[in-house]
Amino acid sequence: MKLKAIQLRKGNIIKIDNELLIIADFVHITPGKGQAVIQAKLKNIRTGTNAEKRFRPDEAVEKADLQNRRMEFLYDDGSFFHFMDKENYEQIALSDEFVGDGKYYLLPNTDVDVSFYNNDAIGIELPLSVDLKVIETEPNLKTATVTTSYKPATLETGLKTQIPPFIEEGEIIRIDTRDGKYLERAK
Repeated sequence: MKLKAIQLRKGNIIKIDNELLIIADFVHITPGKGQAVIQAKLKNIRTGTNAEKRFRPDEAVEKADLQNRRMEFLYDDGSFFHFMDKENYEQIALSDEFVGDGKYYLLPNTDVDVSFYNNDAIGIELPLSVDLKVIETEPNLKTATVTTSYKPATLETGLKTQIPPFIEEGEIIRIDTRDGKYLERAK
């Protein structure tokens, strides 16, 4: 599918010279003289290398044709994370390297969206927040109230984060998967 460069947005995956690139950031530059340009920061999905490229606003850019499939996380065997397609029950194994820091937000039965290009998994999209159990933290302070001070905690997936002082071990809290920060107590 062809797009004009002016239609590009952060997160789009485009194809240049048979390489898939994700748009990490972009800026529309309008100089005092001359033609406007779109300055894009790109990341190669396969190699992880970063690059910058300028596009003319009317330049044709090929958007990658991706298929997104809803999958359920089943288990982690130490080397691979196993997922099941919720429609046809087909299972796939994705490496620890592929999942990356997403591993800190995956519990069995968590639904994720996996992006495929030519039947190869190229990306995983986590839910915006997950509920995780606090397994290790400092003891509760009797005088603690909602304040701006936080204490370190380790969650059931191994994620280390900062939590309010009134949260105790064993409590379930909601974590933002975009930055790993505490949001609230889970109800």
